[in-house]
Amino acid sequence: MIAARRRALGFAAGTPYPEQPDPKWNRLDAALTAAWSGLTRRPLAPWQRASLARFAAQVEALAPTLADLSAPALRDRADALRAPLVKHGLRPDLAAEAFALAREASRRVLGLRHHTVQLMGGAAMLRGALAEMDTGEGKTITALLPSVAFALAGRPVHVVTVNEYLAARDAGQLRPVLAALGISTGLVVLNDPPEAHAAAYAADVTYCTNKDLVFDYLRDRMALGARRARPRLLVDSLMGGRPAPLMLRGLHVAIVDEADSVLVDEARTPLILSGGDGPAETAEFYAGALDLAAHLEPGQDYRLLPAERSLHLTDQGRARLATLAEGRPGLWAIRRAREELAEQALQARHWYHRGQQYVVAEGRVQIVDEFTGRIMPDRSWERGLHQMVEAKEGVEITGRRSTLSRITYQRFFRRYFHLCGMTGTAAEIADELRAVYALRVLRIPTHHPSRRRNLGLTIHATEDAKWAAIVRNAAEKVVQGRAVLIGTRSVAASHLLGEKLTAAGLAPEVLNAERHEEEAGIIARAGAPGRVTVATNMAGRGTDIKLTPAVREAGGLHVILTEFHESARIDRQLFGRGGRQGDPGTYAAITSLEDDIFTRFVSPSWRASLRTTAQANGGTLPTRLAPLLRRWAQSAAERLNASTRRNTLANDQHQERMLAFSGRGE
Repeated sequence: MIAARRRALGFAAGTPYPEQPDPKWNRLDAALTAAWSGLTRRPLAPWQRASLARFAAQVEALAPTLADLSAPALRDRADALRAPLVKHGLRPDLAAEAFALAREASRRVLGLRHHTVQLMGGAAMLRGALAEMDTGEGKTITALLPSVAFALAGRPVHVVTVNEYLAARDAGQLRPVLAALGISTGLVVLNDPPEAHAAAYAADVTYCTNKDLVFDYLRDRMALGARRARPRLLVDSLMGGRPAPLMLRGLHVAIVDEADSVLVDEARTPLILSGGDGPAETAEFYAGALDLAAHLEPGQDYRLLPAERSLHLTDQGRARLATLAEGRPGLWAIRRAREELAEQALQARHWYHRGQQYVVAEGRVQIVDEFTGRIMPDRSWERGLHQMVEAKEGVEITGRRSTLSRITYQRFFRRYFHLCGMTGTAAEIADELRAVYALRVLRIPTHHPSRRRNLGLTIHATEDAKWAAIVRNAAEKVVQGRAVLIGTRSVAASHLLGEKLTAAGLAPEVLNAERHEEEAGIIARAGAPGRVTVATNMAGRGTDIKLTPAVREAGGLHVILTEFHESARIDRQLFGRGGRQGDPGTYAAITSLEDDIFTRFVSPSWRASLRTTAQANGGTLPTRLAPLLRRWAQSAAERLNASTRRNTLANDQHQERMLAFSGRGE
């Protein structure tokens, strides 16, 4: 009886506020769900789009009834809608009126009136789907529509973005629109105190990043400890106890922007709340480990696994390590400890490079997010790896941090009662989203026909030839009066290309993790004639490059991809920077066989054969081979990453079961 009552109230077992219980799916469940999604997605798509279009027409039909209302009358209309929405839920006629109110408020405050396709995107999210909308189609104000509907229905909304800049921008832009309808807005700022976070989550609509949101959730659970279950909290309150302060007030509605990045790309590793700095080993200790690792021979003492970016010691390596460690005190005398130290040192030497996985800023090693290109100053690698990299870079060694709590994005976002989102690129992962999150992908048509043109794919035999070709290609477009955006995968590559472009007299602007404060200004200038912008992934999402009339007349923005990513989706995100909202634009991929994806996922013997073929073809792979090689490498990478995500979720579920058995849990 009590359990049924709690479910009716929306409380999962052992939680202090409303959230769904973690579904107990296994791999067979996920496989069957993905298979069903694959079979039904295409046949159902036309019917689903027609249904969304009918709803959009219903919203548009309400526009004349709202256009002449005064500001107070519009607010009164919104207030009058609250009770029916709470009583009847998001019934189509009531949801259409909420959308119409949001549309009219946006027109008055921002001068932006939602197009039909944006109404369709909002309706898709209202129905618990992920709306796939092309880059530049106005996803920010599209998310306003379901936010208003849910907020007026009394359901707290979390609008989740991929970085603090976008969260602040969207909250600032949409706060006056929401206020016109009597809806409050909150913004979670990373370094604000817990009280400020709690105030932000108390608002009707809260803008936050995925990392801030999950860490605040973990902190809530840590604050309560064993007293997290709601009945226990109620008993404590009746007995005069003082409950621990909570920041969130439940997992009701999540609208996830750039959902493919949050729900898939970043789901390969769990989020770990750490604390309590342990004793810091000396710099000499880690330097000694790096020196010892340098005496081990690759191929004999250890084997590198490029695809997984990992390695393992051989039996010969373990024996040699034992000999090298003789006479060293402490951990070196313990077999498992010294082998782990050696493997961490080898990892730091081979797979962690300055300008790629991290930068050194303000005297500290700071991790760079490989998907967004942004610095993550509050993150560190586990099990001494971070300290090993610090020793390699000669900066102050920080203490190891202990794990206090952890959860995966998969398990967290499945706990929302209503999960939805939007992105420009989701078709490739639609089956996984359905299998893991029960989240459908609905493709939304564009407002204007696309005028973006593909100028082809080139794979050069060498990296030097690639850079030379990129400089020539950029120079040609500058002469034409075009603006050029060149995407790189790492900070180091952005600096290298910037130097080559400067030497050619092109005066590029370089945007990467080391210049993140200048992002808005650099992007604002990127659409001018003759402008060449070199950017890591951080410039690829959420910001518009506004073209001048002269650039639009000359052919629009030209985008150059310099290295394929592990997912074709991320390539499409870069290409989508040009040709937005019906603008003209072109894109080209200029890569080399020495790029990371080919060295990791194509065997050395095959690469050697391809290099010979390319050299016989004037230095580039034949046109028929280049797309085949790209698909092969990216398919291998995506299979590996999908497997990693499945294993991450399975391991997290297993660890949670073990912790729950011991009475600790998250």
